[in-house]
Amino acid sequence: MSLPTLYQHYVLPDINSGLDPKLDGFYLNGKKISIHSGALHYFRVPQAYWRDRLRKYRAAGLNAVETYVPWNLHEALRDVYDFGDGENDFSEFLDVVKFVKMAQEEDLFVIVRPGPYICAEWDFGGLPSWILNEKGVKVRTSESKYMKRVTCYFNKLLPLFADLQFTKGGSIIAFQIENEYGSINEDGTVPDIEYLKQLKEIFEKNGLVEMFFTSDTPSIRRDAGTLPGVLQTANFKVDPEKELNLLKELQPNMPAMVMEYWTGAYDHWLEPRDSPEPFDVYADVLERILIFPSSVNFYMFHGGTSFGFMSGADVNKNYQADVTSYDYVAPLTESGDYTEKYYKTKEILAKYQSVTTKLPDLPTVSQKAAYPTLEVIGHLDFWDILDQLPADLKVMLPNVINMENLPIKNGNGQSYGYINYRKKVGLKTISTLKVSGYVQDAAMVLVDGELKSKPLETKEDINGFGYWMKKDTELTLNSNKAEEKTLDIIVENWGRVNFGVLADFDQRKGLWQGPVYLDGNELKDWEIYALEFDSKWAKSLINWKQGPSIRKKGPSVSRVILNLSVPQDTFIDLRGWLKGIVFVNGFNLGRYCHLGPLRTLYLPAPLLKNGQNEILVFEHFKPDVKVSFLDHPILGNLKP
Repeated sequence: MSLPTLYQHYVLPDINSGLDPKLDGFYLNGKKISIHSGALHYFRVPQAYWRDRLRKYRAAGLNAVETYVPWNLHEALRDVYDFGDGENDFSEFLDVVKFVKMAQEEDLFVIVRPGPYICAEWDFGGLPSWILNEKGVKVRTSESKYMKRVTCYFNKLLPLFADLQFTKGGSIIAFQIENEYGSINEDGTVPDIEYLKQLKEIFEKNGLVEMFFTSDTPSIRRDAGTLPGVLQTANFKVDPEKELNLLKELQPNMPAMVMEYWTGAYDHWLEPRDSPEPFDVYADVLERILIFPSSVNFYMFHGGTSFGFMSGADVNKNYQADVTSYDYVAPLTESGDYTEKYYKTKEILAKYQSVTTKLPDLPTVSQKAAYPTLEVIGHLDFWDILDQLPADLKVMLPNVINMENLPIKNGNGQSYGYINYRKKVGLKTISTLKVSGYVQDAAMVLVDGELKSKPLETKEDINGFGYWMKKDTELTLNSNKAEEKTLDIIVENWGRVNFGVLADFDQRKGLWQGPVYLDGNELKDWEIYALEFDSKWAKSLINWKQGPSIRKKGPSVSRVILNLSVPQDTFIDLRGWLKGIVFVNGFNLGRYCHLGPLRTLYLPAPLLKNGQNEILVFEHFKPDVKVSFLDHPILGNLKP
């Protein structure tokens, strides 16, 4: 007799009830279930690979997949929604309905964490940047302007899930209310339970009927960030008994659930690669979670990639930007390969399944290619780039301003990339440029197109002019003679903070904390350019100059062509470059930096095509003359 599928076991003969938390455990449709779930962010994986990843989850013995929903992608512009049917850079990633349905096809239940805030090491924790230009708005609170925007968004998003719920014949068994809300105050108190109540009401008004829950770390937050009658779950990496016993103390009539068992770690630029718990500790903690007994969701089971400008940042005394790769040292690698952790997890889960159901065979892994090294065949210097910027992304303003408040894009401001402040100035042979306040986040200064600020050569350079570490910094500008020149100050948004107390969510980028001075005189009347570097812009570039740039230093775009007959996964090797971003066929793969720890960018085969593939590298400081490829990543050395 063949084993039943997961759905055959829990759905037949008919559906009478959803996920029900009881004293002795969870029940689904009246049948006992231990939830063994894994996080998978559809927006971090090309759609062509969704089914492969989902099947690998099911083959490991998981019975559910959990995902966040990023507001900043689904409503990138105010009141313009994209659920896979838009013409945005990430549209191909955003068909969340298709993802949820595909999970059901692959015999998995679904846990949805719709936000509006998600953390996820994702830019601004998934909040849209345009919300920062609404005067008086207080994110993650019941403040009326914020809640108006949340309500508008949720009234578009949540109805998509209504018919996909388990009790309606779909796959969704649970929804999270907000995310780690107990962490918004340093003292652990929660100032705004009304906010959580209003979110719950919006869920209910939009027809969500499956189990609701919240998640935090009990030993740090106790029951801050929770609601009466809503299941509280735990997030942690070690000491499972400590966290789970406290969870049971806080809600004695509820079953235990670990919503985030942290399987590994993520990394920050300019720091050594973070080291997760050793493999044997990971396996031991997992087994102790299951023995407790507790259900578990692995965060992450497969991390994927923070493509484009979407990687976030932390504030731990100082600003720490997250790297592009979200490999996370998870059971499945960034490119979807099996690890020792995957096989061990599969082995452990098999011992603790409450029912035995049919599992698929392990899918094969994708082929990886190390393509031949390519010579740079064309380039554009910085002035060439500005000349090709659309006119509606250039403004004249009396003072410097943050990118989010630029009067562009129908009041949405600038979201990502770089903002350039330009002015004709009269320079002496020795002049002093002063930027008031802090730069958010990194600045390059050019005079007549020549880089005058110091390239980012060592980690110590961030303590000097042009970076976020110091306030009111100065730069000496030397000139052969006193004359009028063009001053450009290019400021990079290196990622908005995704986690922390409410004070950390003031994430305006660029120059805005005070005036810019030259030789003690305030500079006024700026030309300001929004360099969002989106796909449309990358595809539109023309008038390429032949060969690599001959400039010794300064920002430029380099171009190579990769000819393919059968596209395969690969990794772009950027060890010869210093800092910048990479586009493939107009799609922004993400940021790179020679100070690591990440030294490659994952390039999935679905982003390539048969024939010619255009690769562009926007380099800040000193371009290489070639682009190389590897069949494996260089994620950085782990700490000993």
